Amino acid sequence: RIGSATSLSSAVINTRLQELVKLFKERTEKVKEKLTDPDVTSDEESPATSPAAAPVPPPGEEPEGDKPSGDEHYCEMLCCRFKYQSWLHRLKNYRFPSSIDPLTNLMYVLWLFFVVMAWNWNCWLIPVRWAFPYQTPANIHCWLLMDYLCDLVYLLDTLVFQTRLQFVRGGDIITDKKAMKENYLRSQRFKMDVLSLLPLDFFYFKVGVNPLLRFPRCLKYMAFFEFNNRLEAILSKAYIYRVIRTTAYLLYSLHVNSCLYYWASAYEGLGSTTWVYDGEGNSYIRCYYWAVKTLITIGGLPDPKTLFEIVFQLLNYFTGVFAFSVMIGQMRDVVGAATAGQTYYRSCMDSTIKYMNFYKIPKTVQNRVKTWYEYTWHSQGMLDESELLVQLPDKMRLDIAIDVNYNIVSKVALFQGCDRQMIFDMLKRLRSVVYLPNDYVCKKGEIGREMYIIQAGQVHVLGGPDGRTVLVTLKAGSVFGEISLLAAGGGNRRTANVVAHGFANLFILDKKDLNEILVHYPESQKLLRKKAKKMLKNNNKPKDEKGAPRDPLIIPPKPDTPKLFQAALAATGRMGGKGTLAQLQWRLKELKAMQA
Repeated sequence: RIGSATSLSSAVINTRLQELVKLFKERTEKVKEKLTDPDVTSDEESPATSPAAAPVPPPGEEPEGDKPSGDEHYCEMLCCRFKYQSWLHRLKNYRFPSSIDPLTNLMYVLWLFFVVMAWNWNCWLIPVRWAFPYQTPANIHCWLLMDYLCDLVYLLDTLVFQTRLQFVRGGDIITDKKAMKENYLRSQRFKMDVLSLLPLDFFYFKVGVNPLLRFPRCLKYMAFFEFNNRLEAILSKAYIYRVIRTTAYLLYSLHVNSCLYYWASAYEGLGSTTWVYDGEGNSYIRCYYWAVKTLITIGGLPDPKTLFEIVFQLLNYFTGVFAFSVMIGQMRDVVGAATAGQTYYRSCMDSTIKYMNFYKIPKTVQNRVKTWYEYTWHSQGMLDESELLVQLPDKMRLDIAIDVNYNIVSKVALFQGCDRQMIFDMLKRLRSVVYLPNDYVCKKGEIGREMYIIQAGQVHVLGGPDGRTVLVTLKAGSVFGEISLLAAGGGNRRTANVVAHGFANLFILDKKDLNEILVHYPESQKLLRKKAKKMLKNNNKPKDEKGAPRDPLIIPPKPDTPKLFQAALAATGRMGGKGTLAQLQWRLKELKAMQA
């Protein structure tokens, strides 16, 4: 009975497993169809539990599947369902980091964005509310709500974020809470943050809501400059942001000037003279128009009448000339920095064309040189990659070379099994070269001093009687010329012509550089020479016309007659003998005729 019960349970388990396998297969097929054709939708959920495996609820209770799950959330992924926590639960359990890296933490950059938005609110709207009659008792509560919301952002930045910023001391990154807080309290940033939060708002109870009492909020300018540095570090085209920022500087100077003009007009009396604002139309737009004409010194403005108007206009003219010249100079520097690479490319190309014209180089060669310049610049964004990395430390150059070239070099059969550090040293010696269509990368019979790795494009290996038959086409990731680096067994001469098919970007490793590296890795040097000899031996095997190794002969050819035996036969022929040697000579002639 025990044995029959065991066999029965095993049969039930096997049946259940087969059902589950069948359900998973069906679900997998449906998911494959859905991935192949996204328009096909599947109404089927995750595999349902069979009645045999479903637990039976006690009498008077509802099945668990029918109960509403209020706090349970599921995420479907392929054929499985995963339970995950709700966003409210995750928010409750969130713990603020004890230290923040200000250089690489993107969340800190996002927080600086909110701080800068609060700072811009104060810088732009405090002058407007002071000069123009836009702040009224009817909307004062809206202005105060935004003001104190910005103050809350300032306070959080001072108490929560700035006291958790990591810093470097003696080459070490400090993450201790007490040390980070002390470093912030001793910094100039803390002093300016405290001044920006001076509670001058208490004077509202005595003088009323005067926006000028909030002027210290503009002292949090260090957060603005820090945000600029962090944002430029993560943007791929930072010069666009610099142009926008410089334009904002100009607009803000015009904004402040328009506010001052309205204040001067109100001080003199709106419409009292032809110089002041007459009070018609939109006050801000008209005052801004006057500020633009003044700062850019366009002219066509009404002449000031009173002494106050004359002094105000003179200060405006002087300030306008200075501010406008500074803005133009800064914009020139921004645009010049953005186009520095393009300017260098044009200067190199112009100098090369001037040189070729001076020596009367043929037009065909000149056109190929121009094509090389244009393609290299548009494909790489620079003419020489080594110039970009020359300022970096050796370790950083190695890290970049590993990310760019290691996947290609590690697949080369010649270097498999070598010391990993040797390959790293070799990566730093690779040079990138661009070949134009139909350019010869190497020619047959040349002394091989380089190995080539195809980074992009294709090359044709030519052969045949005329040397123009395409034997094979090598694509990106392929390697050729590696045997010539070691010159094993006289294999330092090129065995075929290699021509670029279209534009091809190749990595080149010089033989001299490899020898300098192998001096420090003797084991790898022995392994490379052994592999090179083996590869050269395989390449020297007899091949047919198509380049494939010949099939072995069923009847191998007989070895040549020994020279001593041939001399004996020749002597017998001269003596005219009819003996055994003469018969052997006649027999050998018959065999040669049969072989022919």
